[in-house]
Amino acid sequence: MAFKSLGMQRKEKAIVHDLKEQQINEASTLQDGAFLNAVVKVYCTHTAPDYSLPWQKQRQFTSTGSAFMIGDGKLLTNAHCVEHYTQVKVKRRGDDTKYVAKVLARGVECDIALLYVESEEFWKGADPLKFGRLPCLQDSVTVVGYPLGGDTISVTKGVVSRIEVTSYAHGASDLLGIQIDAAINPGNSGGPAFNDQGECIGVAFQVFRSDEAENIGYVIPTTVVSHFLTDYERNGKYTGFPSLGVLLQKLENPALRACLKVNSNEGVLVRRIEPTAAAHDALKEGDVIVSFDGIPVGCEGTVPFRSTERIAFRYLISQKFAGDTAELGIIRGGAHMKVKTLLYPRVHLVPYHIEGGQPSYLIIAGLVFTPLSEPLIDEECEDSMGLKLLAKARYSLAKFKGEQIVLLSQVLANEANIGYEDMGNQQVLKFNGTKIKNIRHLAHLVDTCKDEYLIFEFEDNFLAVLDREAASIASPRILKDYGIPFERSSNLAELYLDSSEDDLALSGDLDDIPASNLEIGFDGLLWA
Repeated sequence: MAFKSLGMQRKEKAIVHDLKEQQINEASTLQDGAFLNAVVKVYCTHTAPDYSLPWQKQRQFTSTGSAFMIGDGKLLTNAHCVEHYTQVKVKRRGDDTKYVAKVLARGVECDIALLYVESEEFWKGADPLKFGRLPCLQDSVTVVGYPLGGDTISVTKGVVSRIEVTSYAHGASDLLGIQIDAAINPGNSGGPAFNDQGECIGVAFQVFRSDEAENIGYVIPTTVVSHFLTDYERNGKYTGFPSLGVLLQKLENPALRACLKVNSNEGVLVRRIEPTAAAHDALKEGDVIVSFDGIPVGCEGTVPFRSTERIAFRYLISQKFAGDTAELGIIRGGAHMKVKTLLYPRVHLVPYHIEGGQPSYLIIAGLVFTPLSEPLIDEECEDSMGLKLLAKARYSLAKFKGEQIVLLSQVLANEANIGYEDMGNQQVLKFNGTKIKNIRHLAHLVDTCKDEYLIFEFEDNFLAVLDREAASIASPRILKDYGIPFERSSNLAELYLDSSEDDLALSGDLDDIPASNLEIGFDGLLWA
């Protein structure tokens, strides 16, 4: 079972007709609807990075998706529809001209992207869509877009099945989502979902695929869309959804509540706090959070939502913006108190997406170093990474902002590195006895090294030693032999600034904390 972002239809893939999935063509009641003309088709050319060979990119490919007009020359679509874009074009319904669009912002966590079309011709006679309220269960919903099966606009209908905090596949995040039973297919994502009044109530973005489930599609609600747009207007860019940075546990068991001196059936237990979270200074492990900005938190980690519904506690956090303050009501040692903390986006030790699109790399005498990331794990295959490294990627916490797991990705064979040719996907821990904070720190240590040898220390005290002068002489020749233009990515040319706070964080023992399956349990609470 898996959530799938099926927003873009790759052109080189053959079209498969599935007679079981019925798509409703443009209904007569909607045929003349002006709001349909605000839905456009998106053509994107993608050039994704090659994470195994980080100095180059993969072969480009094209895809199609959907978008819709929101006024002021702007359109909304899904972030995954324009991921690693090199060119984006849009075409209006009934038109044969494609117009170049500029990507203003991409919200990875919420899977939303903001486009801008400068051409005045494109906007002639166009009316932007109006956003509606959050729908109720069983409300009718109409999804409009350009999915596979044809080139013209397509309309599918259904009802709202569920509204709750949902896993967003593209951003690996948890935000409010609307579940519908209308068909959503590749190419539909980025298209709007309408209510019966012709108001946009969200953006289609993913489906749930399983042998045991059918017709489960998801729509990004207008509350998440408005958060993204407000964030962009405030900051001129997308800054992200904030996180409290705590790992929580339900308090359904009466004995557990009694042990923690919680007299009422309320609250969630703070199991762990991220070192990079602002809440690290306000909360302690063992605290029980009973309210968030005055809203009571139940023992299952839910809060009141609308009139007769409840929703996951994380929903309240997602309504905040980066830098906002939250007041938490807690029980500590049986005493009730209130604490305040700032909220910022979560710092991931192993990122799900690379900022700027191109991974960092450093080549020293044929030894290729690069930071560990989820795209690299996907590209290299989990089996080649080893269980210990995968456990770190899944469970370890960043001890300070900017910390990375630096890998020796591969060794480009040469006389200067004889004996190390078979090394690959191994974490480098130290350089000449100094713990490595990130790849920029490693580049700085190598550049300023005056020792006779370059000593790289890996897991289980495995060493790779290079003669510094011989490595310096061999490096240009190795780059030429393998057709690599530069020995490092452009971002590593920037001045490195050291921090004593980072050194203090590295001296901790968080690496020794064992991995726990409870941190990803479906019944437990995830990171709030």
